[in-house]
Amino acid sequence: MLSFILKFIITAVLVYGLAQVLPGVELGGIGSAALLLVVLGILNAVVKPILSILSFPITVLTLGLFALVINVIIIWLADKLMTSFDVHGFINTLLFSLGLAVVNAVVGMVFDKD
Repeated sequence: MLSFILKFIITAVLVYGLAQVLPGVELGGIGSAALLLVVLGILNAVVKPILSILSFPITVLTLGLFALVINVIIIWLADKLMTSFDVHGFINTLLFSLGLAVVNAVVGMVFDKD
């Protein structure tokens, strides 16, 4: 449980830092980053599977690249649901999505050493 909380806090801090570095991304603070992680977790659990099933044919045709568009849609939905998070434009949303994937991978590698 402590590992989960520490992983969550570090990810929130890194997401806040990512928002500070990327142009066109505004995030209210570390508390907003933590809320963003919760919102993204809910959207990934509820909306992403539906989008993945509906877009399966186009994902196969694009050799999986359409999965990036699905991630952009999830970030866009989080932007619409939160007032303290704002991303301007498709490219900025794509860059934030890729940065978030890198942050999650690095934090996962550090904490999931088995």
